[in-house]
Parts: sequence; C-alpha cells; structure tokens
Amino acid sequence: MPSRWCLLALLGLVATTCARGRAEEKKPEVLGAIERKDAKFDELVPKDAAIEVLAGGFKWSEGPVWFKDGQHLLFSDIPNNRVCKWSEKGGLQADFLKPSGYTGTGKFEGYEPGANGLALDKAGNLVLCQHGDRRIARLEKDGKFTTLADKYNGKRLNSPNDLVYHPSGDLYFTDPPYGLPKQMKDPGKELDFQGVYRLKPNGEVTLLTKEMSRPNGIGLSPDGKILYVANSDSDAPIWKSFPVKADGTLGEGKLFHDCSAAVKEKKPGGPDGLKVDAKGNLFATGPGGVWVFDPAGKHLGTIVTGVPTANCGFGGDGSTLFITANDKLVRVKTTTKGQGF
Repeated sequence: MPSRWCLLALLGLVATTCARGRAEEKKPEVLGAIERKDAKFDELVPKDAAIEVLAGGFKWSEGPVWFKDGQHLLFSDIPNNRVCKWSEKGGLQADFLKPSGYTGTGKFEGYEPGANGLALDKAGNLVLCQHGDRRIARLEKDGKFTTLADKYNGKRLNSPNDLVYHPSGDLYFTDPPYGLPKQMKDPGKELDFQGVYRLKPNGEVTLLTKEMSRPNGIGLSPDGKILYVANSDSDAPIWKSFPVKADGTLGEGKLFHDCSAAVKEKKPGGPDGLKVDAKGNLFATGPGGVWVFDPAGKHLGTIVTGVPTANCGFGGDGSTLFITANDKLVRVKTTTKGQGF
C-alpha cells in the first residue's frame, strides 16, 4: 500500500492539475493580431491588447451599440433578422429583438432583411436602420416601432444602413442598396442614387450628398464639425470627410483615406462601419479588420481580425472596442475612450 505521504503527494498533484485545467479552460479565445504602424497607435491601443472572441455563430454581425444603463451591448445579425444582446455577466443572451428589420408577413427574398446600424437617441431609445422595412425606426417601450424616416421627396429609401446623432439632435444616415433583395437591380428601387441624409427632429429629411457610390459607415468628429463616411465599393474603397456647416448641411467632401491597395491584395472586407473616439481618431472597419486613423487621416495601425469586418463601437467604461467580425462578436481593450464616456 502507498504510504500516507505518497497519498498526500498524489492528491496534491491531482488538485494542481485540476486547477491548471480550470485556468486553461477560462483562457479566452483570441482572433487575429494587432499591427502597429505608428508610435501614436500605442496611445490608443495598449501593447498587450488582444482580440478576444466573446460569441459566435452569427450569419453577419453588425451595428454594435452600448447601453450604459443596462451595462449591455446590442448588435444586429442581419440575415437572421434579429438584434442580439451580450453582457459581461450574462454573456450572449436570448434574442433581444426579432424581427428587427423586416416586419412584414410575407417571405423576404433577399439576404439582408434585418436591422443594420443601431443608435441611441437622447432619451435612450433604440433607433434602427431597418433594411427590410426600408426605414429609420424607433423602438418604443411597448415593443412597437415608430417610423422616423422612410421616404425622400415622396420616394422610398433604398435601405438605410448606418446612422449617427449630431449634438444638435439631427440624425445623419446613409442609404445604399444592400437591403434590397436585388440591390441595384431591384425593381422596387425608387431612387436612382445612394444618398447621405439628415433627419431633423421635426421629421424633415434632407439629401446632403449623392456623390458616393455606396455610402455606408458614418461618424462625426467630437465637435460635430466633420462628418466621415465610408464608401463600401470595391471600385472606390475610400473614406471621405465633409465639413458640417452651421445649418447642418455639408460642405465639399475630401478624400480622407484610400485603401485600394489593400483591396487589390485581396484582404477580406472593405470600408464599412466606423466610430470616432473622444480625441477625434477614427476606428474604421476596412480590408482585414479595423483601421485606426488620426484626425488628419494618417493610418496608425490595424486591428487585424483576418475576416470581413462590419462595424465597431465603444462600450463598458468607454475603453473597450466591440467589433462585429463576420460571424463573431469580439473586443479589444483600448487606452482611448469613445465619445460620451
């Protein structure tokens, strides 16, 4: 028979092995890598930062928005026509909202029926870009939707894609054709252009520009004086910046950055959703992941997910960047903070 000391040693070894196993089980799954091109990047993303996978199994995740009151994140899963909910305590929870973008009774024939971009208004209500219903809508406390904008000059919008609130209360949004079943060739397309619009609190919709072929992600500088718009066109994969005039309309757009070279290198994805931090730096999804720019348009580094990446948004205490990366939700710790935190 083994001695008492041998038994104690064996039990200690088993306990140590089990503890090590539990620690290894808790190790988060990581994705991709982080590429640093400029020393300024270290002021925004810490050197030990990693891309942590929080959840997966989506068809195309989009539109992350953080609810401070509930300490949770909402994001879209467009093909599945739902909005999902994630929190630190509860992880991925049951669907928050379904349907999210197409509320009709018939079958939706396209690939993207659900809501895309999400935002919160001043009252804390969820505002959605609803692809299938071709409108901007607000989710009311009783679960019903209120249409905020669905037409321009009497014609139906294409499929509102992304949105951002200006400090004035005006809502700026983009309207490419991605939610239409046949996109540019869809027989239901009523507008012969893809616009960037402003929705005023009184319901007035103003076309600001139709110069971009596929306006997509949209964001504002901290002072509200510059509007950034991504163009998700493989023939013109760029970001543009527009001065916002005192009356809320836009001045002449300027090229902010061109990522054509990365697209030609077959890096996955293109210009899509974006967010601007409290210091005016852009975190913009593009080929291969999230491209980080200073306010002058200098490319500081890339959060390389290695997959087509749709959008991002700050949450937690403001220093966590949540990223919707293809079929996954991931996050990266930052040293900078998002606006409003």
